[in-house]
Amino acid sequence: MDQGERRSGRDETEEERADRMWAELIQEIRVAQTGVQILFGFLLTVVFTPRYADLQDTDQVIYIVTVVLGACATGALIGPVSLHRLVSGQRVKPQAVGWASRLTFVGLLLLLATMTASLLLILRVATHDAYVPWLVAGVFAWYVLCWFVLPLWTRHRYTAR
Repeated sequence: MDQGERRSGRDETEEERADRMWAELIQEIRVAQTGVQILFGFLLTVVFTPRYADLQDTDQVIYIVTVVLGACATGALIGPVSLHRLVSGQRVKPQAVGWASRLTFVGLLLLLATMTASLLLILRVATHDAYVPWLVAGVFAWYVLCWFVLPLWTRHRYTAR
């Protein structure tokens, strides 16, 4: 095997690296998929409750936007499975891993938006207080810190330049 075929940092070929990265990505997606599917399932039931008709127009719009965001997040987080199935055996695993990774990142962004919108709706209906936007902004900031800032800081801090 020629040295140009190996990646620095690990003794693996491009195909071996793609296999490893695919397995890691699927494990990550399982966590996010479970959360988004439970949330999306819950959201789908809300419209069938008697209380839905009593929601203010603004809250109904927030609900509709939240359901659409949840549907899009579900699609993006399930997309890598379909991608893998449709290209399996076509010798494009490294490219498939790249696209699946992009879909997963988009799915996480959509999940962030879905969870934030869900929280906004629930707190608006539950409290009607002026502090709701501040609470939602605080939780949004927490998600961004946990999901993006800390990982990016870790990547910057501990990777070789």
